[in-house]
Amino acid sequence: MDYSKIEKSARTRKTVMNTITYTLLVLWAIIVLFPFYWMLLTSVKGYGEYNSEHIPKFFTTSPTFQNYIDAFTTVSLGRYFANTAIFTIITTAIMLVVITLAAFAFARLDFRGKNVAFVIFLSLMMIPNELVVITNFVTITDLNLRNTFPGLILPSVTSVFYIYLLKENFEQIPDTLYYAAKVDGTSDLKYLLKVMIPISRPTLITITILKVIECWNSYVWPRLITDDENYYLVSNGIQEIRENGFGRENIPAMMAAVVVISVPLIVLFLIFRGKVMEGVSRGGTKG
Repeated sequence: MDYSKIEKSARTRKTVMNTITYTLLVLWAIIVLFPFYWMLLTSVKGYGEYNSEHIPKFFTTSPTFQNYIDAFTTVSLGRYFANTAIFTIITTAIMLVVITLAAFAFARLDFRGKNVAFVIFLSLMMIPNELVVITNFVTITDLNLRNTFPGLILPSVTSVFYIYLLKENFEQIPDTLYYAAKVDGTSDLKYLLKVMIPISRPTLITITILKVIECWNSYVWPRLITDDENYYLVSNGIQEIRENGFGRENIPAMMAAVVVISVPLIVLFLIFRGKVMEGVSRGGTKG
């Protein structure tokens, strides 16, 4: 048996498979990234240049940043940014406190009916979002919290899925640590802060990033609960910009506003992408 030929054949087969794999990955990357490229390209085209193109061009010889200047001077994009930052920071901070305490209770504390309560809690994920939105809208309206930050924030300060994800992560921490801490007289709250949270940091970072993205892209609820421009978020403000700001025909200026809105999330994900993958993998692994 000629082992050299077998080895050569295996290397050739591996090379062919790698070539096919990377070719498909490159094609998929081009398909995924092309809309972002087109958005960025359109945002640096002048209004006249864009409208004079009978056939869209994949490049521009005279890029301009006037559209970005107009995005902050012509319309209230800065205010929408500030509103979104306030909404995102406060909502995420409150949610982290709520889900951490809830996950700790389900993972470590013993109380009557805990398993039944957790099953009922998980069953809330089966309720359609449309029903939840209607209920929240009626509640917030009855509390006279429309066009207020509390009205925007309160329905988003908890998440059954994030509680479940964090609970699974907490349960991976050995019970011996908890019992040793109790022997030393450590309170449950101190054990949570000093042991469980540091160990589960990747998962908490993942949840934080996902919640920030969720808040930043929130559209339906802010659209329902606010009709005052002073409380518009970027997702709702972009529609206002189109209708009463640049106008429907000024697509380059609209794309500039969209680029400005998208950049923070892209940068955030690129910085913490490793933590996101680590947190998701740890949250889904028992052992």
